[in-house]
Amino acid sequence: MVTLISLIRQGNIQQAVIFILSGCFVVFICSPIHELSHAFVAYKLGDNTAKKEGRLTFNPISHIDPIGMIMILLFGFGYAKPVPVDMRNFKNPKSGMALTALAGPVSNIIMAFISIFIVYAMGEPSSAFLGYVKTFFEFSAIINVSLGAFNLIPIPPLDGSKILAGILPNKTYYKYMQYERYAMIGLLVLLATGVLDKILNVAVTALLFVISIIPHLIFS
Repeated sequence: MVTLISLIRQGNIQQAVIFILSGCFVVFICSPIHELSHAFVAYKLGDNTAKKEGRLTFNPISHIDPIGMIMILLFGFGYAKPVPVDMRNFKNPKSGMALTALAGPVSNIIMAFISIFIVYAMGEPSSAFLGYVKTFFEFSAIINVSLGAFNLIPIPPLDGSKILAGILPNKTYYKYMQYERYAMIGLLVLLATGVLDKILNVAVTALLFVISIIPHLIFS
């Protein structure tokens, strides 16, 4: 999977710079949309907790998590500050929680689709500058898909754990959460050993293929 570190190791300094720019685009534009999507869906389903805490906003300052931001810039995946949700305010708490949690990753997939659409619409770049622009949106698509896939991992504080809360029976979910700290340690081990990169690479490749089908049919 493409990361800033891998590009630097390969000596692709120009692409590394473009990757950083794409990462900043995701951090300051796409990531706030991800969190805003959580807050908006929760609000529409009856929970105004996020709105009261100022999270129903596009302002990136309200959503950025420093460590998650650094991860996005370095590795192409990470997280933002979790949106507060009180599932007791939902008419149907379990489905409301699942839909709210799913909204963020879905927004990333939509933004990745828009980036891929732009890439296909550009065709063959007629100048070096347009080539850089095309690469920018290619990286934007990859980072958005990676961000969506990463956040679907069912480990707190990632969205996947909240989706589980809306799917699993309460007893099963509470039992799972008893091992929360061990799950987080496991995630860190997977990150450190590079195993997570391989898993995400498979998921990202599959998702990019799927969202590329329509643009490919239109512009090829």
